[in-house]
Amino acid sequence: MKPTIRPNNPNFSSGPCAKRPGWSLSALEKAALGRSHRAKIGKAKLQEVIDLSRSVLGLPEGYRLGIVAGSDTGAVEMALWTLLGARPVDLLAWEAFGKDWVTDVTKQLKLPNTRAFTAGYGELPDLSQADFANDVVFTWNGTTSGVRVPGGDWIASDRQGLTICDATSAVFAMDIPWSKIDVCTWSWQKVLGGEGAHGMLVLSPRAVERLESYKPAWPLPKLYRMTKDGKINEGIFKGETINTPSMLAVEDAIDGLKWAQSVGGLAGMVARSEANLKAIADWQAKSSWAGFLAKDPATRSCTSICLKIVDPKVAPEAQADVAKKIASLLEKEGVANDIGSYRDAPAGLRIWGGATVETSDIQALLPWLDWAYAEATK
Repeated sequence: MKPTIRPNNPNFSSGPCAKRPGWSLSALEKAALGRSHRAKIGKAKLQEVIDLSRSVLGLPEGYRLGIVAGSDTGAVEMALWTLLGARPVDLLAWEAFGKDWVTDVTKQLKLPNTRAFTAGYGELPDLSQADFANDVVFTWNGTTSGVRVPGGDWIASDRQGLTICDATSAVFAMDIPWSKIDVCTWSWQKVLGGEGAHGMLVLSPRAVERLESYKPAWPLPKLYRMTKDGKINEGIFKGETINTPSMLAVEDAIDGLKWAQSVGGLAGMVARSEANLKAIADWQAKSSWAGFLAKDPATRSCTSICLKIVDPKVAPEAQADVAKKIASLLEKEGVANDIGSYRDAPAGLRIWGGATVETSDIQALLPWLDWAYAEATK
């Protein structure tokens, strides 16, 4: 039977992600539109994003946080192109975006003394292979695979190299041990449900020391330059962005961060995401056809929750077609938008479980998944 209860919000995309509950355009009424981002009001709003982010995440004293261009991708590449080259590099990758950073370092920067430890979708590479005498680059959560690292115990506290972490689909939904991280990046359009094009970049004191003591052998575009006369450009971390930001997107980021505070800050955001994962895990445990792409329960993402078809009645070569039919049926019904797996990932479904998604909407979706599967396999 077709279910009768639909999610109030059918948006389960893994980026851009669902807006926070209750969001409307009125949340943007105070945006500094038509004003320079260098004017007092513009700089104040950019600084507010930095201050609110720092407060919600509990960044340590001495860690710098800035707004940069190009979303999370821009923030990651800014770090890679300005910081790497001083030491050998270890790269850990197990899905599409992590492999992009391997390409950046090995085929674009062409750094010598580079090692890449990779794993297929659903698995992690052996994290113990990372040598923290080297710089280590990794994602905290594999957005396209639904696999996250199981905490930070594997990261050496007495490391000599830098740890560079792409945390765009983890930050605000997972606990990041900041003492283990030297560089961290994310974008507003993930767990905060904000608008795209802007990235966030965290630098530890160790990362700043690297910037001030090491100069890459290659030329750097203006968008990547974080130093002036050999010293860190402090303006970047005080709302003085290198390029022109969207003040509409900035206002939306402020709204999302204030909402995060209203639901209990970081602890509340983590709890909301974990509740969404638990709802799907409880359903999956009873399912005859759905399984998690993440093979180890300890590595299952609570944001980009990836499912695969495990029903032996569906031949492997037919799974992609069935998954596409499920996603299409649910979009036509107005129940779930954009839940197909990532284009390079194994056939299946990807349901965003970040903090802006209500658990009640996840619970309403689950019977529809069973209905759509039955329809798709008739």
